[in-house]
Amino acid sequence: MKQVQNEAEFNVSIQSSSLVVAVFKADWCGDCKYIDPFMPEVEQKYADRLTLIEVDVDKVGDVSQEQNILGIPSFVAYADGRELVRFVNKLRKTREEIEDFLNKALDVYHTLHDTPEKRD
Repeated sequence: MKQVQNEAEFNVSIQSSSLVVAVFKADWCGDCKYIDPFMPEVEQKYADRLTLIEVDVDKVGDVSQEQNILGIPSFVAYADGRELVRFVNKLRKTREEIEDFLNKALDVYHTLHDTPEKRD
């Protein structure tokens, strides 16, 4: 997963016309560490349909404040610079919940972009 280093890089990433999902995390976050082992497989599974980027809330703090990220890990889907949908709650997120969210983000994206959906 590509790590965003600053606000400018984040803004460029979310301007993409394809689906970009930002994963807001921090090194000290136990629930963030919980998802680390399976996220590479999740990223590979969805690689042909969306791009995952990682935003460290401590290193790129202004972005998380501007995006109103109050809990981590948080998942926010963007296309063309607009937020489409977000998955934010204070509970630990399972792989199944994350994949359900990514499928939902794809549904929203395809509805807005009027393209045939491709899911497995």
